[in-house]
Amino acid sequence: MYFSKEMQEASLKLTKKWTDEVKKALKNNPDQKEHFSTVSDTNIKRLYTPEDIKDINFAEDIGVPGEFPYLRGNQVTGYRGRHWTFRMFSGMGSAQDTNHRWHMLLREGQTGLSTAFDFPTLMGYDSDSPKALGEVGKCGVAIDTLEDFLALMEGIPLDEVTTSMTINPPATVLWAMYCAAADIRGVPLTKIGGTIQNDMLKEFIAQKTFMCPPEPSVKLISDTVEFGTKFVPRWNTVSISGYHIREAGSTAVQELAFTIRDGIEYVEDVVRRKKLSVDDFAPRRSFFFNSHIDFFEEICKLRAARRMWAKIMRDRFHAKNPRSLWMRFHTQTAGSSLAAQQPYNNVVRTTVEGLAAVLGGTQSLHTNSLDEVFCLPSEHAAEIALRTQQILAEETGVSNTIDPLAGSYFIETLTNEIEEAAWDYIHKIDDMGGMIAAIEKGFPQMEIAESAYKFQRQLETSEKIMVGVNKYSTNNQHSIPLLEIDEKIGGEQIKRLKDVRRKRDSRAAKKSLDNIKNACKKGENVMPHCIDAVKNLATLQEICDIYREVYGEYRDPGLY
Repeated sequence: MYFSKEMQEASLKLTKKWTDEVKKALKNNPDQKEHFSTVSDTNIKRLYTPEDIKDINFAEDIGVPGEFPYLRGNQVTGYRGRHWTFRMFSGMGSAQDTNHRWHMLLREGQTGLSTAFDFPTLMGYDSDSPKALGEVGKCGVAIDTLEDFLALMEGIPLDEVTTSMTINPPATVLWAMYCAAADIRGVPLTKIGGTIQNDMLKEFIAQKTFMCPPEPSVKLISDTVEFGTKFVPRWNTVSISGYHIREAGSTAVQELAFTIRDGIEYVEDVVRRKKLSVDDFAPRRSFFFNSHIDFFEEICKLRAARRMWAKIMRDRFHAKNPRSLWMRFHTQTAGSSLAAQQPYNNVVRTTVEGLAAVLGGTQSLHTNSLDEVFCLPSEHAAEIALRTQQILAEETGVSNTIDPLAGSYFIETLTNEIEEAAWDYIHKIDDMGGMIAAIEKGFPQMEIAESAYKFQRQLETSEKIMVGVNKYSTNNQHSIPLLEIDEKIGGEQIKRLKDVRRKRDSRAAKKSLDNIKNACKKGENVMPHCIDAVKNLATLQEICDIYREVYGEYRDPGLY
């Protein structure tokens, strides 16, 4: 029992008196708003008291940092030991352009790199593909060959700085380029660290960058897990991502539930397909969450996530290594919460969302720039976003103590409610036969679509408020400088690609590609062959075309 019997009785007595006062106040003000809810529409009570958390067992349900159930964090010292990684998401134009931005951010105090790729790269197409027309370098960096990748990493100490790559269908290829670049630079694979997102299940659910069907897509992910476990021990070979699920319109509960169930699916596949012990690879699982605008809801979601994953790894997969129970996650503030109207308001939104991520215990954070609703971030806007994190870390005092909101009647109640609702979703998906089966039925897609529609209707009726959008709007136009990608970049990138094809050893490249095809047909691990192929200057699309040929192409069923 969390509170003594005497304290509970005193609390009930005070609460009853307060309730009577509320009834009087409402009687005198009948127009006062009665229903309050989070941005995800979770009902919020007027007041929380000891009665709401009277059944909590402190040792089992809350505990201390670094101990099961890890609700309060994985590390015993929290941010006193080390601040979260300042990891700004960056990528634009050519490899040289992005390299320049990286060096600027590192000079200004960024502590980890994060890579945004353009749409052709995300989809596994070279820059001279007809499908790449007009998109080269526009929403991220264009990478076609290992030579592009070497230019991207120029001057970056691969054994000192960790790099995150937001890449999914062609993740094996981009990671092969990273491994090859390390080898060329004389850095052992055991010394490089970072993350490939490599989460195809959430692509089918939300973001929709596709290549192959779900089953072979998960197989390729398991290939990277096996290869990383054996040869690249400091690398996170999958970053199980709720961010894009939330950006597609899900609630906080749906983001949490679908992300964790995706993680379960990947663990099950590696154990079944690769015959690895869960403790061999589970410590290198990482996650990626959205930090949206509802401050307390996001804190509670992140706290619940750690507790849920610890229970799953202990009870469902019988992990023995404490590090297998850790949920380590990166967080990004919510792009969907940004508004084109009164764009400087976005700085405030991002600050609140970043603070929620920190109070939720994130290990790594990207704060969105105020101009991201219009374009790729300008240097000035990216610097403001980075400074936002640095102010949170250095000036506000929020890192002085660990999990400072623990024990709050409201925080612990909402954490429990979010977790319970997420478990309901996970049990439903288990009953369907797993996440791939649920995706094929359209279950998570339709749940998200319904939530997105509901929230949009709430905005249109002003049940939910966006300042400057449906309340406090003005006719004033706020002019901000926009980053524009020069149209010449596409032509220059194609020229570089053709030069690489012209100078490479075509026989060696073809042999490497044939080896990848044979590995796919035999069910072998493709990673060693991918590294060999990129070293022989095989292109991104040439490798991905083999996947499409052997495994087939996925077409979204377009559920309504």
